[in-house]
Amino acid sequence: MPGSLPVINKQAVEYAIAAGLALNCDITQQCRFDRKNYFYPDLPKAYQISQLYQPIGRNGGITIDTELGKKTIGIHEIHMEEDAGKLTHIEDGNYTLVDYNRCGIPLIEIVSEPDMHSAKEAIAYLEKLKQILKYLGVSDCKMQEGSLRADINLSVREVGAKELGTRTEMKNMNSFKAIARAIEGEKKRQIALLEKGEPVIRETRRWDDERNASFAMRSKEDARDYRYFPEPDLPPLIISDEWIDDIRNRQPELGDEKMLRFEKEFGIPAYDAKIITSDKYLAQFFEETVAICGRPKEVSNWLMVEVMRLLKEEDIEAEEISFTPVQLAKLIEMIEAGKINRTVAKEVFEHVFKENVDPDEYVIEHGLSMVSDDGVLQSIIEKVIAENRQSVEDYRNGKTKAFGYLVGQTMKETKGKADPKMVNQMIKKILDQ
Repeated sequence: MPGSLPVINKQAVEYAIAAGLALNCDITQQCRFDRKNYFYPDLPKAYQISQLYQPIGRNGGITIDTELGKKTIGIHEIHMEEDAGKLTHIEDGNYTLVDYNRCGIPLIEIVSEPDMHSAKEAIAYLEKLKQILKYLGVSDCKMQEGSLRADINLSVREVGAKELGTRTEMKNMNSFKAIARAIEGEKKRQIALLEKGEPVIRETRRWDDERNASFAMRSKEDARDYRYFPEPDLPPLIISDEWIDDIRNRQPELGDEKMLRFEKEFGIPAYDAKIITSDKYLAQFFEETVAICGRPKEVSNWLMVEVMRLLKEEDIEAEEISFTPVQLAKLIEMIEAGKINRTVAKEVFEHVFKENVDPDEYVIEHGLSMVSDDGVLQSIIEKVIAENRQSVEDYRNGKTKAFGYLVGQTMKETKGKADPKMVNQMIKKILDQ
């Protein structure tokens, strides 16, 4: 609010230190804040509090997987600052709307080294950052809500050249797909300029995802334009060894550690472990379900196939899942107990996923329990055989597809509720007699 003095938020500092430790940074134990006096129309006081000279974290790095193997992306620094409001430029209205709701909210800006050389590497880096920050609990990282945003600084250079070219910046990107398109689009634009003998101008540009093009916004400012000086309303921040050690001791198990533990402890394939632990909520869901039913590979299969499919179809994040580990464990136990077969289980699961229904109740209510009575199943098979004499003859003449047809007809008669293994055995026995 205009006229009110800023106050440092202790929890925000702890989150920043936690992020710094997780990103292998050196923590600056005597750091301070600086006032950035470049005019901000989206901050009521018209300036921003940041950290230029003594950022809270320096000299870090994280490892990403690339097509050529593992690669370390350096992190130049992590600095704390306050968020500004959101400006929405109305293209045809010649005016701008300002949403002040997030003004003053603490954030960290993570500045990488220029170690990424493709859109794929940039996205891998951002995905790894998002994973780490979510595991730490320092942010929900909901890009659509602005909790995680990225500024793209991009330059091109001729093959073999050592010096980096002139860079441009595209600010506040909030979608991985848009970021990848923006990188490819800006790369092509800069290459086209250089090939025509024209210079690349250092500037801030806006990416228009609908037009698949970037547009100049303003020439790139440097530190002189921002007129930094020490923030007079906030004292220097002194971070003790004890405080850092306390935060380090409270750090959770991160994705990479969890992945290795899942492989060893639960015996699931490395690929499964990597996908499941890529998301904090999915990893937690896996562990809780396994604790109930004790079948890690089965739980892994359901998450890797059915859950992933439905998350993609519904276009939702793992934390938006409404069903519980108890419900998935119940479904797995019903299959193991022979109450339902896998075909029915997939149908039931889709309803559990979308409608959050109880698996037991759904199976009973819709009459989906497995037909496992030998007498009932035998009479159904005998009826199918009697009605398909030609298929029986074909089978006896060595046409194996005919056997599959008889199995299919039997499953159809039982509305998919029979145990396919039992059906196969019984049909073979009757035909062999």
